[in-house]
Amino acid sequence: MSDIAYIIRGVLIQVADARLLLPNATIAEVLSYAAPEPLENAPDWLLGRIRWRGWQLPLVSFARFAGIAEEQGGLGSKVIVLKALGGNPKRPYFALLTQGFPRLVTVTEETLATQDDGGDLPAGVLARVRLGENDAMVPDLAALEQHLHAALAAAA
Repeated sequence: MSDIAYIIRGVLIQVADARLLLPNATIAEVLSYAAPEPLENAPDWLLGRIRWRGWQLPLVSFARFAGIAEEQGGLGSKVIVLKALGGNPKRPYFALLTQGFPRLVTVTEETLATQDDGGDLPAGVLARVRLGENDAMVPDLAALEQHLHAALAAAA
């Protein structure tokens, strides 16, 4: 019996003070940053809404959500449109603020290692990993979506 090697296409995304590792398949598009329309009564990590292909997408600062850093959009910032995992037909996408352009990477069992420093993980983070020479966090997109839906309902 032969060993099966798993190869996944991933994307490294820079947020304030951290990198995120996401499956490439979750990304719908990368946009230049434009200031979002603010939402009243929204948590500070929900930056507002942006327009994209006829949709009004909530724009999230993952760095703020996870309590990593105060992140602001500006020159050089990008917006990643992500496919929502929750299956809500009214909200099939949401947007994530990033610092710079995402980088496509190949993820294999040999190049990916979980890092366990014994400390607590930030909110919305499934794991800390090392991919080759890069330290990154794997975000819990399902948990982020649940918080996002609750925040949007409260802000409405």
